[in-house]
Amino acid sequence: MRSSRYFLPTLKETPADAQIASHRLMLRAGMIRQGAAGIYSWLPMGLKVLRKIEQIVREEQDAAGAQEVLMPTIQAADLWVESGRYDDYGDEMLRIEDRHGRKMLYGPTNEEMITDIFRKEIKSYRDLPKNLYHIQWKFRDERRPRFGVMRGREFLMKDAYSFDLTAEDGQKSYNAMFVAYLRTFARLGLKAIPMRADTGPIGGDLSHEFIVLAETGESEVFFDKAFDGLDPMVEAAAGADLQPIVDEWTSHYAATDEIHDADNCPVDAGNLITGRGIEVGHIFFFGEKYSKPMNATVQGPDGDTVPVQMGSYGVGVSRLVGAIIEACHDENGIVWPEAVAPFKVGLMNLRAKDEECTAACDKLYQQLTAAGIEVLYDDTDTGAGAKFANMDLIGLPYQLAVGPRGLKNGVVEVKDRKSGEKLELTPEEAIAKLTA
Repeated sequence: MRSSRYFLPTLKETPADAQIASHRLMLRAGMIRQGAAGIYSWLPMGLKVLRKIEQIVREEQDAAGAQEVLMPTIQAADLWVESGRYDDYGDEMLRIEDRHGRKMLYGPTNEEMITDIFRKEIKSYRDLPKNLYHIQWKFRDERRPRFGVMRGREFLMKDAYSFDLTAEDGQKSYNAMFVAYLRTFARLGLKAIPMRADTGPIGGDLSHEFIVLAETGESEVFFDKAFDGLDPMVEAAAGADLQPIVDEWTSHYAATDEIHDADNCPVDAGNLITGRGIEVGHIFFFGEKYSKPMNATVQGPDGDTVPVQMGSYGVGVSRLVGAIIEACHDENGIVWPEAVAPFKVGLMNLRAKDEECTAACDKLYQQLTAAGIEVLYDDTDTGAGAKFANMDLIGLPYQLAVGPRGLKNGVVEVKDRKSGEKLELTPEEAIAKLTA
């Protein structure tokens, strides 16, 4: 994509209302624009990142045996009345009426709707287990929406729901999602630590939240340094017993500041790591909380009708964009992990009016594109300093700079955005490095 044609409205100055790094950088890098408090439009570069994160989340859900559906954003209030949550959920729920006076709501989550779908279609234990998920926009009317996409009112979320015959089977579904989450966050270039959590309005008595470490995180976290030796890219063969993996990850101490007790911490000071973290995922097993009041039952092997055992599993897809930036930035801008970067290479023509520079850049652009590399080609007639600053701001993994001085010596400059390492290479060597 040529910059001269791309819609990328970057900002030199930081908007006054942007309080944290991800909000500042997403606005400055032209990724989002605010439409109303806590509600954002996603511009081309922001949307590219959002879709890449969404796809990694989807791939790991599919690999874990979950099946994708798509439920609407607007739900009938009757289902929530039936489950007992319509009045209990609180002011975060946006309650509305249609033209016929029917009570509706903009879904903050989907336990009721998926339970209704399940109970109408599944009647026998022979059809279990099932795990259904979707990736859909949600709305929660935050009292104080702030921090950009980190605490907005409208957000994109992956929510999955498992249905099992027994609590033991339900634990297996929970474990499968636990491992899928470890893999998902690792693929996104993040270090995520599972921590036992309060179930809140979702309900149940088993829950873990996944916390990504970031210096600007919203919560202070405490955890055993033994986590450093654990590999999140766990190979989980179909049908394998995942309990030992879950046990390994949950046997080490990890707590947010809300529940950490310094006087009774089981980890000695030499092995306790303190940092800050951002919640990016939350999983729950709540048994019969929804299936019982909503009569989601199946006929068991002995002929008796029993409520199914349920769990739910959420990942904040749009929130992850902000979380990745919070964990991956420096004083000059974003530093994207390659897996989610909007483009892999930022190609800069440092002298757009120079015919030799333009010809060399055009050739490099064609070669990289033909090799399947996503390139943002800055072909604009602006100063070299502004081009370098802009590329640092948007944070693509590699920068490829072509200028008349280098071309006279037969070289171009390749910069690794994360390490800052710069190499002078021939154009052929640069292509080989960037396509390796």
